[in-house]
Amino acid sequence: AFALLFLFSSTLKSQSFYDIGTIQEIKIVFSQSNWDYMLDTAKAGDESYLMAQTVTINGTVFDSVGVKYKGNSTYKANQTKNPWHIELDTYKPQDYQGFKDIKLSNVAKDPSFLREVLTYEVARKYMVAPRSNYAVVYVNGSQIGLYSNSEAISKTFVKLHLSSNTETFIKCNPPAGAGPGTTDYPNLVYEGTDSADYYAGYELKSDHGWNDLIAFTDTLKNHVAAIEEFLNVDQTLWMHAFNNGLVNLDSYSGGFAQNYYLYRMENGQFYPVVWDMNESFGQFSMTGTISLTNSTSKVQMTHLLHSNDASWPLIQKLLSVPMYKRMYLAHLKTIITENFSSNSGANASLFYNRAQALYSIIDNAVSSDPNKLTTYAQFQSNITNDVSSGGGGGPGGGGPGGGSSPGLKNLMDARATYLLGLSDLSATQPTISNVVANVPGTLPASGFITANVTNATAVYVHVRDSIDGRYMRYEMYDDGQHGDGAANDGVFGTSIYLQSVQKQFY
Repeated sequence: AFALLFLFSSTLKSQSFYDIGTIQEIKIVFSQSNWDYMLDTAKAGDESYLMAQTVTINGTVFDSVGVKYKGNSTYKANQTKNPWHIELDTYKPQDYQGFKDIKLSNVAKDPSFLREVLTYEVARKYMVAPRSNYAVVYVNGSQIGLYSNSEAISKTFVKLHLSSNTETFIKCNPPAGAGPGTTDYPNLVYEGTDSADYYAGYELKSDHGWNDLIAFTDTLKNHVAAIEEFLNVDQTLWMHAFNNGLVNLDSYSGGFAQNYYLYRMENGQFYPVVWDMNESFGQFSMTGTISLTNSTSKVQMTHLLHSNDASWPLIQKLLSVPMYKRMYLAHLKTIITENFSSNSGANASLFYNRAQALYSIIDNAVSSDPNKLTTYAQFQSNITNDVSSGGGGGPGGGGPGGGSSPGLKNLMDARATYLLGLSDLSATQPTISNVVANVPGTLPASGFITANVTNATAVYVHVRDSIDGRYMRYEMYDDGQHGDGAANDGVFGTSIYLQSVQKQFY
């Protein structure tokens, strides 16, 4: 099976706050001298906001701003450099370039300082994902350090990227935090019809939605043939391919099956959004079935991880459908080929070049960070070399399960070679050319889509008539009866009907 996707796109307004080439400057001023103690106390209690006297972002001053520490394993009461959540509109309506929530991660567990920003950059090529760059944070005149600055997945985010913000919106993380001993995971296992059975694994960010989640998990378990009524399957398969290819295991694909959001678009389908990327590229060792304690085990992690595990039904059930499995394999091959395979000699890749470029942007800022949680020497080394650690987020930063922080290039060069050598990914792939949409300009209209396709046993086109619409799947034929010319000439075609088109397709 092969899918041709006619995508409808809208161009997002460029926002300088997430310009990757510019390190942002954020200055927080508290009137309280014991502000750190007050933030720690709030974090240990109800996680309420402390009012900052002012927050200045790149010279723009905001007064009366809500500020708190955030994070689970990356927050510690006895460390100076903790993650921040700044909410500009806690006490009064205000925003910076349209953004109200600012999420700043302290780059814990990542000696390279690159994992979060690089991983989001790859993700955005294939799915809706946060923009991310860097910011230097000061409090009461003293520099706290260099942070990764990633777009908050909020109602503002889903309105901007998914066209609405009033539908079911679920944060798929245990509200009490995940860790060793956790028994409630947001793994989408069907727990029955009582919504209370889901409270420990998920956090509802909308005014309603438990019944939607229950119906979705029920369908996933018992009626997978109808899963597209509830789920954008293609984007979910991109997420699985992304997590597996990048060995991003502090995710749905890993031991805690967490760190993603689900937003149910107006078309009725849940759309997954990944977040929390500081332990990507093999930094997190727990798959949920085994621990990957060395670089070789991470390089050779199976591309079909959890395909037979009932505790990960979003992988198991989808990959049990032959078409979905082929789509997943195609997506995995695309991600690896486009980002990590050598493109200009044995020692170069798009990924390595990009990592070097980001390194150059932040080099001086890392060197000047007075409270960095890993050393400058480790930062200099970790693009290409493994960095030893004592595990658990100490210097060197190995994630749960211990071990070292893999060198980014070494890991992904070897993983690309391993994956592309598998029979599932090395088989001859279909090729497409001469795609033509013969659809009248006046709508509603019927017409034909044709394409030259080789090395395929079946061809499909997915079409939607609005940016937030649901794709309709049409099979394409080479029989001379679907606008495809002569039978068996390698040109496949199908008739489609469009009632309206809101965006130009390409």
